[in-house]
Amino acid sequence: MTAKKSAVPAEIYQLKVTLLGTNPPIWRRLLVHADLTLAQLHDVLQAAMGWEDGHMHEFRIGGRHFGRPDPEDLSSVENERTAPLSSVLGRLGAKAIYTYDMGDSWEHGIVLEKRLPSDPNTTYPVCTDGQLACPPEDCGGIPGFYDLVEAISDPNHERHEEMLDWIGDDFDPQAFSVDKVNRLLTPLHPRRPRTPTI
Repeated sequence: MTAKKSAVPAEIYQLKVTLLGTNPPIWRRLLVHADLTLAQLHDVLQAAMGWEDGHMHEFRIGGRHFGRPDPEDLSSVENERTAPLSSVLGRLGAKAIYTYDMGDSWEHGIVLEKRLPSDPNTTYPVCTDGQLACPPEDCGGIPGFYDLVEAISDPNHERHEEMLDWIGDDFDPQAFSVDKVNRLLTPLHPRRPRTPTI
């Protein structure tokens, strides 16, 4: 008799994702299934960091590049939909770079911090910690973000009103909420089969 395969993946990866070039660092700690594809990880990163998924992206792991291959472009981008995390980032301390928005060039350092057993009482992906708000889309990369923060923080700054009009009064660069990130991750949780009612 063969053993029944468990529906719950046996391993969870604890990843630390840091937006490179930020000081103090903007980061998130995430728990994800080891068998997540890089395409699925892209969706997790978009939700966890607060991005809107309106731009191109790419993963760099070692000398390999992963993304959405363009059939008309014969470059060496491997298909992110067929690359499980466990096959490209399996060793503790392994690192990857995730670039979002090739114009603003938001580079995220991803580090595999721990490999953990799956907890049957936890629904993945989940954010366990982090720091600071993600920059708004299209603000001009790291230099543009810090110019924006300076302008909205100083009522005497020549661009204070202009930047507040653009970003809105509710943007707080110091804000971070694990609960809010986990609400954004909820749509990415796997659907559980419904139990038939009698």
